[in-house]
Amino acid sequence: MALSKFTGKIVWVTGASSGIGEAFAKEFAAAGARLILSARREKELERVAALCSSAQSVSVLPLDLTQPERMADAAQRALKIAGRIDALVHNAAVSQRAPAASTAYEVDDRLMRTNYLGPVALTKAVLPSMLEKHQGHFIVVTSVLGKIGLPGRSGYCASKHALHGFFDTLRAEVANEGIHVTLALPGWVRTNVSINSLTGDGTPHGKMDPGTASGMTPEECARRIIAAAEAGKDEVNVLRMKEGLALALSRFAPALFRRLIRNRPV
Repeated sequence: MALSKFTGKIVWVTGASSGIGEAFAKEFAAAGARLILSARREKELERVAALCSSAQSVSVLPLDLTQPERMADAAQRALKIAGRIDALVHNAAVSQRAPAASTAYEVDDRLMRTNYLGPVALTKAVLPSMLEKHQGHFIVVTSVLGKIGLPGRSGYCASKHALHGFFDTLRAEVANEGIHVTLALPGWVRTNVSINSLTGDGTPHGKMDPGTASGMTPEECARRIIAAAEAGKDEVNVLRMKEGLALALSRFAPALFRRLIRNRPV
């Protein structure tokens, strides 16, 4: 794989210990990037790093996005390791499987910290160094649920909608500074996202959803997102036909879409 945009570039990937993040790491490594891999599980990061032998270099930087106040320190450590950040891939996230009425506020708080506040804090910590060099790229993995609501995902959908609001605005603000923002909206991807999803009391869902089990592979998802970023796209839908139809229906026949999802089980 040869991606001229990322060959020799310093790419920082969050949520890199499994799933789409692991696929990102391998794809960027194949392109000859210099990698910084972050997630909470250091041993899993080391495992992924060992699979990225084609990268120019690989550094492991454990990171917990539920602590936004520590992102400035994390950014300083990354800049000390690499000297600059050419691309920051916001991939880490946690999902939800519970109706709003039975979801504790503490769960909503964790969802927002992991999926929104942590990435925003990390972005703000890295942004000054990009502005100084007049170059950089934020690749933000949101979700098709950043555009629509789905029963059982109130906090998750809210966090993904929030990412769109923040990064659409940031893109406009830095458009003349050599900094790019690519928002990626995957549908179902075959990862452990449903198993690790939070229930109403914050415990893991522990089950593989049928839609997730039959979703596209993480490798295909990562390749499509990287190709969109390489092409300079502002936004890319990474969807199969069924998910694409749902998104189109929500845009062009919103009343019908709202009626249909009322009958969807949580």
